[in-house]
Amino acid sequence: MNGRPVVLDIDHSVGPLADRLVVPLEHWQEALRFGCTLSTLARFRRVLDETLPTAHGTVLLGSGDFHHLSWPLIERTHARTPFQVVVLDNHPDNMRYAFGVHCGSWVRRVAMLPQVSQVHVVGITSGDIGRAHAWENYLAPLRRGKLSYWCLDVDVGWARRLGLAHAFHRFDDPQALVAGFLAARRQLPTYLSIDKDVFAPEVARTNWDQGRLQLEHGLALIDGLQGGLVGSDITGEISHYRYRSWLKRRLSAIDEQPAVDPTELAAWQAQQHALNERLLAAIGRAG
Repeated sequence: MNGRPVVLDIDHSVGPLADRLVVPLEHWQEALRFGCTLSTLARFRRVLDETLPTAHGTVLLGSGDFHHLSWPLIERTHARTPFQVVVLDNHPDNMRYAFGVHCGSWVRRVAMLPQVSQVHVVGITSGDIGRAHAWENYLAPLRRGKLSYWCLDVDVGWARRLGLAHAFHRFDDPQALVAGFLAARRQLPTYLSIDKDVFAPEVARTNWDQGRLQLEHGLALIDGLQGGLVGSDITGEISHYRYRSWLKRRLSAIDEQPAVDPTELAAWQAQQHALNERLLAAIGRAG
């Protein structure tokens, strides 16, 4: 994988990266942010097909509210052989959603793609995979071996009782998680998707509740990928937006999305920019 990094500039949250290609898409923000209908995402997929060059580097999506845009990016990835998808994320992004697809439900769609051999979501500390929310997870990709969770801090004993223990890998600390994932990894071509909410808040503040990984853990995971990268994206920038849609405001509140402090926003975005540069450098080495 090589080429210029691409910024899908929907929420103006990504800093001025060197040699970037910026695609102005602010007019899509209300329609896409948090979630959208399948027909809306299909229209956006056509925009990507018409806009993105055939060869490009990492795609930066903006806020984690846009992580479902990884689905069309992965779908249009050209690879000669099946590839795995590695998602660094504090959440499983495999939750039920009744209105199309959203930033917490897209992984199931990717696991259904025939060119994707398996999806690994690495770094989860969210209660979304705990017993209280077990019914919200799509179980079919976990049962079929197309999806696995690599997690910290969460009691996932319910999975064993349902015959899903093979899909859940729980560790006591980030270092053990990194070592366990890298020891078990398959040397396959990889699409890498990073949601920076996988990192602890002191690494970079995001729009969502955050995990425990430090920067060195993320870099070790990237450096340990073998078999080459066929594509990559980064999300988890921090930005402030008020939905015009009552439904999106309500769904965001139900998901307990934290508010963004406008007085801190510039400093948090500067911190995010520095993290992007480190992640892009590591992806460049891995590719």
